[in-house]
Amino acid sequence: MDGKNVSNVRFGGSGLSYVDFEKAKAVIIQAPYEGTVTYRKGTQRGPAAILEASANMEFFDEELNIETYKNGIHTLPPINISNLSVDNVIEEVYKSVKDVMKAEKLPVLLGGEHSVTIGAVRAAKEAAGDIMVLQLDAHYDLRDEYRGSRNNHACVARRIQEMAPLVQLGVRSLSKEEKDFLSGENNVVKTISAYDMLTDQLWDRRMLEVLKDKVYITIDLDVLDPSIMPAVGTPEPGGISWYVLLDILKMVAQNKEIVGFDIVELAPIEGDIAPDFLTSKLIYRLLGYTFFYKNGKKK
Repeated sequence: MDGKNVSNVRFGGSGLSYVDFEKAKAVIIQAPYEGTVTYRKGTQRGPAAILEASANMEFFDEELNIETYKNGIHTLPPINISNLSVDNVIEEVYKSVKDVMKAEKLPVLLGGEHSVTIGAVRAAKEAAGDIMVLQLDAHYDLRDEYRGSRNNHACVARRIQEMAPLVQLGVRSLSKEEKDFLSGENNVVKTISAYDMLTDQLWDRRMLEVLKDKVYITIDLDVLDPSIMPAVGTPEPGGISWYVLLDILKMVAQNKEIVGFDIVELAPIEGDIAPDFLTSKLIYRLLGYTFFYKNGKKK
């Protein structure tokens, strides 16, 4: 693997304190994998770009009035996925997330393509028990098989719903196969499309009513509108805005227990650092929400 795709930098940069594994409450796991990407490539460079951008953030959270990093954020070296099949990559991600949760820390997985989430959900389910997965995504990802693989990034939600109940939010592009699956009598996946969010004033209440107490969040960055997040493999028009996304995550943190989360599908664009910086800010803000409301604070 090209050295440019692998980061030994830690989240927040070399000057950030509170990074020791034993004391940290959150652990960053890097999975720079893009083996099944089918359109615009570059997700293997995602984790490195996120970490580089994170060193340039302000670490005081103006919304929550806290310094989130003081909860402790440890960054693990990238998972060694050179020459591994997608199935083996998923297994390595599973092991990493399992180890982090066994140590009673919050796993934060950075992709890479969306298939890495399969391993993370499996580990979260084993560690936390009765969880539900909240998928924020432009695509339904419910194909049973795609291009010869059942673990293709286009199949990730299908695999997730086999392990845990699933709620999809912000989705707006699907195949006929996926439509037929959702219409089937055995389907248990709950969907709130981007159009539903535009036309149904109670969509947020419906989301909270469906979600169980323990939630794992997977965020495919293409859930955002391409006007603010062009650096993805398949940008779809009609995505949600930055503040709508933050409001969603805040609502979940206020009302549920977040047991882990991932951010996937960033494909950095040379010369445009804005998407990388947005992603690092998103991670930091979601960490802030998670710890702030877990500690019983209200705002």
